[in-house]
Amino acid sequence: MPRYDDRRKRSTAPSGFNRKIARHNEFPDRNGAWAQIKYWSFSPAIFPNMISAVSPEAKPGDLVTVYDKEGGRFGHGLYNPKARVPLRVIHHGPDDIDESYLDAAVQRALDLRCTDFPLADYTDAFRVIHSDGDGLSGLIIDKYADALIIDVHSLGIMQRLNRWLPILHERLGTKRELIRVDPEVATWEGINRRDLPQTEIRPLKITEHGIRYEVDFKEGHKTGFFCDQRENRLRLSKLTAGKRVADVCCYTGGFSLAAKVKGGAAEVTSVDLDEKAIAQARRNANLNQARLELVHCDAFSWMRQVRENGRRWDVVLLDPPKFIESRETEDEDARKYEDLNSLAVEILEPGGLLVTCSCSGLLSSERFEKHVARAAHRRGRKLQILDRTGAGVDHPVMSNCPESQYLKLLWCRVI
Repeated sequence: MPRYDDRRKRSTAPSGFNRKIARHNEFPDRNGAWAQIKYWSFSPAIFPNMISAVSPEAKPGDLVTVYDKEGGRFGHGLYNPKARVPLRVIHHGPDDIDESYLDAAVQRALDLRCTDFPLADYTDAFRVIHSDGDGLSGLIIDKYADALIIDVHSLGIMQRLNRWLPILHERLGTKRELIRVDPEVATWEGINRRDLPQTEIRPLKITEHGIRYEVDFKEGHKTGFFCDQRENRLRLSKLTAGKRVADVCCYTGGFSLAAKVKGGAAEVTSVDLDEKAIAQARRNANLNQARLELVHCDAFSWMRQVRENGRRWDVVLLDPPKFIESRETEDEDARKYEDLNSLAVEILEPGGLLVTCSCSGLLSSERFEKHVARAAHRRGRKLQILDRTGAGVDHPVMSNCPESQYLKLLWCRVI
């Protein structure tokens, strides 16, 4: 169930990247490494066909000055000719910047989590750096107790990471880190995975709003635990006292335990196709001395079966994996949300609560809501939409990168 990981088809950038290597005397007014773009775009991701020329001084991972198509100063970015995204713009404007700008972005991200919103007051697991949302494209860091789990998607970020690690550990009180690079990303970016520290962090325990969870970094999805749902888990717990709850696509039991342990649900049924996730959910239930009905089954098959058996719940929570992986299959994949929600409304008691999620960055909030509404109407039911929420404050969205607003939740009463 990957989150914020919009995978696209493998790029042919090295062979198809027809950028122009500028001659030394072609732009005499430009100093240092630079790149020029063909089209005006405020997006942080500049793809190969958007670059018109690059200075010969520009080396993989360099911080380069970016010029617009008219030759004006546009900003600065991290350059890598081998990458699927050869230019990641981290600053817009005519001002000069240097490496201290990136260091300040790290400090700004830490200030948000440690000072502005002191997350450590109620959890020891949260996102520390959220890639484009923190102006550090290609870097995701989560804190779990005394460990940092670091996913790197950029050569330029990898080259600077050792400089930032002491700062991160000092501010967060952490002691160790696990650095990970997906093999496919390493190929795109030219990162040698054999150079990564051969660190292994055994499963460790975290606490969130008084509930304990074990996080397995080797077997788990994403960076091990879905920190983005923290506030939504707390909110659900306030709505489940004495209720029968079905947590469909439960992963390791985050919503299930929030409903049972903190929310006082009468009974909780937790369903997931991932056998290892169900085993982890069982361990998490034991940690909290909570009883869950754990079901290892495909969500669609399970809901069809219980519908035929006439079983109903007061609350149904749907938190499926990302259904939409590419724009080429977007319409077809989006219908899976409609089918899933159509089954969910059929196993809800009249007036029951449906909490339904999407983590597909390619699916807009408006389209997601239309699919959910259509699912209810297909079954002769209506939705009283109570609220719309998303990820927590540790997953900020930068205005020039709206696709990072991937997580969407609808809170609905089904009439």
